[in-house]
Amino acid sequence: MKLVMNWDEWSNLDAMGLAELIRNGEITPGEAAQQAASGVEALNPEISAVIEVFDDVVHDPVKDGMDPEGVFAGVPFMMKDLGPTLKGRLQEMGSLLMEGNRNAADSYLTKQIRKAGLNIMGRTTTPEFGLCSSAENADVYITRNPWNLDYTTCGSSAGTAASVAAGIIPISHATDGGGSIRIPAGVNGNIGLKPSRGVFSQAPDSSDLMNVVSAQGCHTRTIRDTAAFVDRCRGGSPGEFMPYWMPSEPYTELIRRDPKKLRIAVSHEWGDYRATPHIVAELERAAHFLEGLGHHVEWLVPDVNLHAAYEAQTTAYIMKFAQTISNILEQKGLERPPAHLIEPMCIRVWEEGRFATYSERARMQAVFNETSRKLGIFFEDWDIILTPTMALPTPLLGTEEYLTISDNHSVYNWFENLWGIFAYTSIANLCGLPGISLPMAEMENGMPFGIHALSRQGDDGLLLQLGAQIERALGGNWNHGRKPAVHVSEI
Repeated sequence: MKLVMNWDEWSNLDAMGLAELIRNGEITPGEAAQQAASGVEALNPEISAVIEVFDDVVHDPVKDGMDPEGVFAGVPFMMKDLGPTLKGRLQEMGSLLMEGNRNAADSYLTKQIRKAGLNIMGRTTTPEFGLCSSAENADVYITRNPWNLDYTTCGSSAGTAASVAAGIIPISHATDGGGSIRIPAGVNGNIGLKPSRGVFSQAPDSSDLMNVVSAQGCHTRTIRDTAAFVDRCRGGSPGEFMPYWMPSEPYTELIRRDPKKLRIAVSHEWGDYRATPHIVAELERAAHFLEGLGHHVEWLVPDVNLHAAYEAQTTAYIMKFAQTISNILEQKGLERPPAHLIEPMCIRVWEEGRFATYSERARMQAVFNETSRKLGIFFEDWDIILTPTMALPTPLLGTEEYLTISDNHSVYNWFENLWGIFAYTSIANLCGLPGISLPMAEMENGMPFGIHALSRQGDDGLLLQLGAQIERALGGNWNHGRKPAVHVSEI
């Protein structure tokens, strides 16, 4: 397959840069899709990030309704194999039980993505039902971190994280129910914004009412790409139960200006959880960097009952995933999850949560409400909370304590292990806050590490504005200007 440009040129372009070339007639959407497909062909045997390339869309980018007049003009894009549906396409959710599952219609967000000019040309990997932190069931696929193939990409936006980091595509879809945009962004060196509740629609098959902790989004390598994605894809479909946030000006304009002097609270001490000394040192460096940009920085833990929050979040996940599995079983006429088709921890979660009562849900929601109110009060005095993306280093592949193939017989102990490493991101899902992971730190072994920022609900633009200020100060050199070991530039 003839390439439209060399791989160095390709990987140095972000989505908006690629869109400009398309609008100028220098390349076509089809040529861009063919180049991305070539990148998948070359690298996927090593990283196992892409489940399927839609060859018909590669050859005819407008076949499924992509609008070439959209801001992205036909830039290649992948959808995580979970969440929004694609008409006529498979969606197998990382599960053997869902093999062959084909969708009848586009979700509302899918239509928004197509209107934005993004050419959906394939599916990226995810752990089963997005429940755990890594896509590594050998019976399905094992997605590897392009920075070091011995390590996980984390999850659940596993394949998206690896595809963007490896330079195959500049932007790809991701979802976040407790950190699943931000955590893999952090360990793969991407930018990952989890937006506020009320930015992206999950209609019609889900909604913020049914899926209160989950959010949609993307991975990118530049702030302007993330800003453009939010600007063009946001909003609710007809009949949404809640209002949707709309900014006073587009984020693509807002990020051109530095934010005001911000009050930034910094912490890694959340409830019973603490980061490792090296991660704390990286957080300190990030805090000093922000001080150097003129912001007020202070070490401070929000006055929130984090222990209660983690317990409520655990309850939320057990209920949410048990219901997901129950719905699938009902559709398939099954009474129980087949042990040879569903991973052990997913079965245990179903067993634990299938008979949950309304009283349990009400208690969970009361904690959500109290936590959200207290953080809201905190954000009356502070603009940003800065934390690490994770408390511990990126796990090696095969670290089963975080996986749904784990033999841990206690669902609650399994979730406790997750909170021990992913301590900082879930509060955004509980409270509907925006959170972003920025690739400005690294682990002791040289792999990337994200610094995580939270802000008040609806202030997604402030996070992007701060991210853009940092990006300019770094001269665009996220990850200290380094690229992964497995990268299209090495083809």
